[in-house]
Amino acid sequence: MATSADLELAAMQSPTRAGSGGWGAVVALTLCVATLIASEFMPVSILTPIAIDLRLTEGAAGQAISVSGLFAVLASLTITSLTRGLDRRKLLLGLAVLMLVSGAMVAFAPNYAVLMAGRALLGIVIGGFWSMSAATVMRLLPEDQVPRGLAMLNGGNALATTIAAPLGSFLGQYIGWRGAFFIVVPLAATSFVWLWRALPQMSSPRDARAANALAVLKRPEARIGMAAVALLFMGQFTLFTYLRPFLEGVTQLSVSLLSLVLLGMGGAGLIGTWLIGRAVTRSLSATLIVAPLGMAAIAIGLIAFGTMPLPTAALLAGWGLIGTALPVAWWTWLSRTLPDDAEAGGGLMVAVIQLAITLGAAGGGLLFDAAGHRATFLASAVLLAGSALLGMLGNRKPSIQE
Repeated sequence: MATSADLELAAMQSPTRAGSGGWGAVVALTLCVATLIASEFMPVSILTPIAIDLRLTEGAAGQAISVSGLFAVLASLTITSLTRGLDRRKLLLGLAVLMLVSGAMVAFAPNYAVLMAGRALLGIVIGGFWSMSAATVMRLLPEDQVPRGLAMLNGGNALATTIAAPLGSFLGQYIGWRGAFFIVVPLAATSFVWLWRALPQMSSPRDARAANALAVLKRPEARIGMAAVALLFMGQFTLFTYLRPFLEGVTQLSVSLLSLVLLGMGGAGLIGTWLIGRAVTRSLSATLIVAPLGMAAIAIGLIAFGTMPLPTAALLAGWGLIGTALPVAWWTWLSRTLPDDAEAGGGLMVAVIQLAITLGAAGGGLLFDAAGHRATFLASAVLLAGSALLGMLGNRKPSIQE
């Protein structure tokens, strides 16, 4: 009796795999991913204008990030089973339309409720795209080209993560936060047209059982690793979400200097993405321990030196260098620890990351409003140190290979 994995493999090996879609479709998917990630994190750099315009606290405005993360979790865990039997081409095109609608809703939001609804739609698109990204690339490209296709998707993710904050700050300065978000609309329309032209039909067996991502947690090494990933992203976004009000209120930077600092952080992130491969090759386990400890130290440094522009800029460059690249190490861990359950484990990791972003942004907002940046950044440091500790515990397991 064929399992769902067998049916999916058969579909991947069908003639549509190297059909008319090919690299054009992969590039279109990369544009979608980059647009999604930029949209997800753009509020970081325009949090204050959003709060002022909609008459919110900065902590409440920060929930625009947490709500997208929450709905991404729900989508990543359920979209495979809910859309069983639906042609993946139609599903991806539908998600592109939702991305366009989300961008328009946020850009023209008259109040907080519409803003959050638009961000919730964005979360559904994020969870759906990321859950299917690897399997889609495997169906679009010949086997020997799949690694390059996946690298292109990850490159789009890294680039969007790098430019989202400085781009949002720059655009917000000249065309307002609504104009910055409206940029998503033409990009989503372009993605839709490109996908429409490039994607082949990709059938999904209606009688295949969806893989149970939660079953991966039965393995002890998976539980430790996923907990470490959760603490890493919670710690990262407890701090990262509230950099704009911190840099304006504590460091007292102008909007132009703030954009320059965020751009420096993004540039350092690109360098980190290039360097992380060497660090992982040399010692994956050491990377998973030392890197979050370095980020925790930076969070403490921002508490101590946050009123001084140059040290703050240097610390944030270090944050970008480590934080942008570190997820690559955890995806490498996944491929080594769960080689037979990589698809289910990947879906679970998407859910864990998005849930952690949600909790980090939400908890950081509550702390920032109630106790200020010191308590928020200290909480970030504690969470990051916890991730390093779990990485150390996981290193005792034979599954984390050097």
